[in-house]
Amino acid sequence: MTSTESKKCSPIGLVVNPRSGTDVRRAIAAAGSVTVADKANIVRRVVLGACEIGANRFVVHGDPHRIVSRATETIRGLELDWIKEPLTFSEQDTTNAVRYMRNQGCSAVVVLGGDGTNRVAALEWPDIPVIPVSTGTNNAFPIFVEATVAGAAAGHLAIGEVSIEEVAQRSKVVRLEVKNEDGIQEEPDLALIDAVAVRDRYVGSLELFDPETLCLAVLTQADPSSVGFAGVGGLIEEITSADDNGFLIRFQSPTDSNRIIRGPTAPGHYADLGLLEARKIKMGEEVTVEGPVLLAFDGERKRRLVEGAQATIQVKRDGPWFIDVAKVMKWATRSGIYLSEKNTN
Repeated sequence: MTSTESKKCSPIGLVVNPRSGTDVRRAIAAAGSVTVADKANIVRRVVLGACEIGANRFVVHGDPHRIVSRATETIRGLELDWIKEPLTFSEQDTTNAVRYMRNQGCSAVVVLGGDGTNRVAALEWPDIPVIPVSTGTNNAFPIFVEATVAGAAAGHLAIGEVSIEEVAQRSKVVRLEVKNEDGIQEEPDLALIDAVAVRDRYVGSLELFDPETLCLAVLTQADPSSVGFAGVGGLIEEITSADDNGFLIRFQSPTDSNRIIRGPTAPGHYADLGLLEARKIKMGEEVTVEGPVLLAFDGERKRRLVEGAQATIQVKRDGPWFIDVAKVMKWATRSGIYLSEKNTN
C-alpha cells in the first residue's frame, strides 16, 4: 500500500503540547528535554506513517512555534483542518482542540505530551481514542513508540480497516467527587495515573514533592519501571494497566515512620518516603480525603480542598480508549496488508 492509493477516511487528530518536556524539572531534577525541532520531527513521522496507509486527513491546531506547519509544509496531498479557536497559551488550547476533534469525528487522536496533556484531553473527551506519544515529564500514561508506526496505526483506524474495540482498551482513571465545606457538590475531577493529596501551599507548583508534606496517593497503575508515584508504588507492589485494581498509599513523615520506601519521585531524583499504609484497592472502592489539602493530578498540583471540604476518590475503567499500536500492527501483519505479489506474466 502506498500514499498514492487514496481511500475514504475519517480524520486523525494531532494534539501537540509545545511546552511539554520543557518545565523547571529540567533544572531541579534531571528530566530530559524535548525541543521544538524534536516535536516537529515526531509530527512529520506520524503524518508520513498515516499517509502511507492512505489516511491524509488531519485535524490540527496552531502554536507559537508553528510545529505542525513546519512538520507538514513539504508533504503533498494533505487535508489539514486547522482549529480556528484563538490561542490562550494554556491548557485551554488542548481542551479546545480536543473538543473540535471530537465534533469532527476523529477516529484516533495522537497526543504529543505527558500525563498532564493527556489528562486535559480526557477531561474534555472522556472516551477519546488516543495514541499518547511521550514528550513530557511525567510519562506513565504516554508510550515510547516510533512515531512512524504510531501514525500507521492511526491510519489503519482512520480508513476503517480495524475497529477501536479490536485494538484498544478503556483506560483506568482516578475519579474524584468533591464537596465543598458547605457540603455542596463541585465539579468532578480525574487523573490518568495518580491523584495525590499533599499539605502544600501553592497550586500549580512544579517544585518536587516534599516527603514531609505527602498525605496519600491513589494510583491506576504501579510500575517499577516508571518514575513518579507510579514508580514508587511499583517498588512496593506491581499493578499493571490491565489489572482490575488500583493502589493506595498513605504516607507519613519519613522521620516518624518505621517503614520507608526509597523511590524515584522525579526523573533522576530519589527520595525516602514514609509509609503508613500501602495496598491494592478494588475498582470502585471509595477512598476519602478531608481538607485542608492540595490535590495533585498526574504530577501537577491543581486543586485545593479547604478545611471542611471532602473528596471521594475511586479507580474506574471508564477512561480513554488506549490504542495498542503493537496490536494494530500485528493485526495488519496477519491480514497481509503490506505484502503484494508481482505479476510476472
